[in-house]
Amino acid sequence: MARKKVKDIVADLLRDILEAEGVVLFNVEFVKEGREHYLRVFLDKLPDENGEEQFLDIETCERVSRALSDKLDEADPISENYTLEVSSPGMDRPLIHDEDFTRFSGSLVEIKFYKPFNGTKELTAELKGLSPDGENVIIKDENEESVDIPRSQISKINLAVVF
Repeated sequence: MARKKVKDIVADLLRDILEAEGVVLFNVEFVKEGREHYLRVFLDKLPDENGEEQFLDIETCERVSRALSDKLDEADPISENYTLEVSSPGMDRPLIHDEDFTRFSGSLVEIKFYKPFNGTKELTAELKGLSPDGENVIIKDENEESVDIPRSQISKINLAVVF
């Protein structure tokens, strides 16, 4: 079964479960690693009405996992044997959706490039957001200047974990 189709099916099966739990779907991955297949479901909690970040707890992940597992058993949309994993995207979450770049504006991010950008293959900088057309990630460099980086040159962008 095509990966996109699995993602769409899982998203449909999750709709009522997520609403009941007050969480949102961040991403779905159906991947083969070695000889094993994994269906990974990443959940998130959006900031509250005051803009305060909320955190996903393990009990919510467990309830969603059990409910989704039951629905997957009933619908049986995946022919391969797989392991279901339900979790949050983590502290070092990838920035995937346009909304992520707005939500985490002002945060430190770690960026990795396909090929060197301004002489480096990776950097850590403050995220300012996206350009209006969504084609560029805007960061603040070490000189406090805004720098536009074409998204097409970024292989990976994650929140930086700072202790």
